[in-house]
Amino acid sequence: MIPALLPNFVRADLPFSHGEGAWLWTEDGRKFLDFGAGIATSSIGHAYPHLVATIARQAAKVIHVSNLYRIPQAERLAQRLVDRSFADSVFFCNSGAEANEGMIKMMRKTMAATGREARTRIICFEGAFHGCTLGTLAAGSNANYRKGFGPVPGGFDHVPLNNMNAVRDAITPETCGIVVEPIQGDGGVRKADIRFLQKLRAVCDAYGILLGLDEVQTGMGRTGKLFAYEWAGIEPDVMALAKGIGGGFPLGAVLAKEATAKHLTPGTHGSTYGGNPLACAAGNAVLDVISAPGFLDRVGRTAKHLRKGLESVVQQNPAVFTEVRGDGLLLGLQSIPPQADIQNACAEAGLLSLPASENVLRLTPPLIVTEKECDLAIQTINSACAPWSR
Repeated sequence: MIPALLPNFVRADLPFSHGEGAWLWTEDGRKFLDFGAGIATSSIGHAYPHLVATIARQAAKVIHVSNLYRIPQAERLAQRLVDRSFADSVFFCNSGAEANEGMIKMMRKTMAATGREARTRIICFEGAFHGCTLGTLAAGSNANYRKGFGPVPGGFDHVPLNNMNAVRDAITPETCGIVVEPIQGDGGVRKADIRFLQKLRAVCDAYGILLGLDEVQTGMGRTGKLFAYEWAGIEPDVMALAKGIGGGFPLGAVLAKEATAKHLTPGTHGSTYGGNPLACAAGNAVLDVISAPGFLDRVGRTAKHLRKGLESVVQQNPAVFTEVRGDGLLLGLQSIPPQADIQNACAEAGLLSLPASENVLRLTPPLIVTEKECDLAIQTINSACAPWSR
């Protein structure tokens, strides 16, 4: 008989009762160092006092009113994101898939509204993951995720990451734009080269098409800057955010320049829950923390420390790992034995991690993780490798 809770996830038998910082405790008292952070979502860790107090205070006032009315919390968060980014306007939603759907619709609407109705196709990349809706499954490239769901929406062309010749060859008079993740998380923690991102910006300008960035996983400080595109010194036309923006509270956003954003007029797109008072109060609290002087600098230092430690793990365990992938606090270890076996061994030793494609062990600790906690994670991974290293 099917359980009351739909079994569409393979869930580890770990019922957590509470957390603090980078740590989680199960109901029976077991303690885990959390290097998954809810899939890069608990950006400032568990039970962060400012976030907890903000959510509680807002919940005691008003949780939801709908977008039929002004929402001061959303107006404030939108202005702060505009002030810290390339964007002129922000649309709020609830998840990364919704943010990517909104970004895709905004790109296509811009073309239609400017007399280029034939431009509907979007170039995406092999290994991409943009969500689990039918539209975002089509934008992603994993055929296993689409199996059994019938025909997916058309209009997406997939080319190899970091291959500009393939990108240029894929551009046609029907091309609307390009959507890329600065680092493919689910796709194996594969990084788009900085020069590649710069060339994508240039080719979009040359062909009059739009550049969309999926920063659902890389945004909100995970790479040591507020947004990963900053490392390349470019600006997209539109960008999707989610995961870390709410610190664990469901929140997503589409950020866009005016030339793109202005075409989503009333009635063209919406969200009942998106940007409600409670979600945006949480988003403002997270941004308070990430914007504090020195916070992102510390993230960068911690990330370098963790990467150096992981590189030593690779060197010490050549029968287990081949390389370190990614950047900032979105890192991966390319594995030789089945990644799931290593992940399970780490969990048994008290370290939580994530899977990724291409047999990669993904590590996305909270941004508040310390170097000491990184050292403990490195030690745990080393110990977990023992059965294979021998």
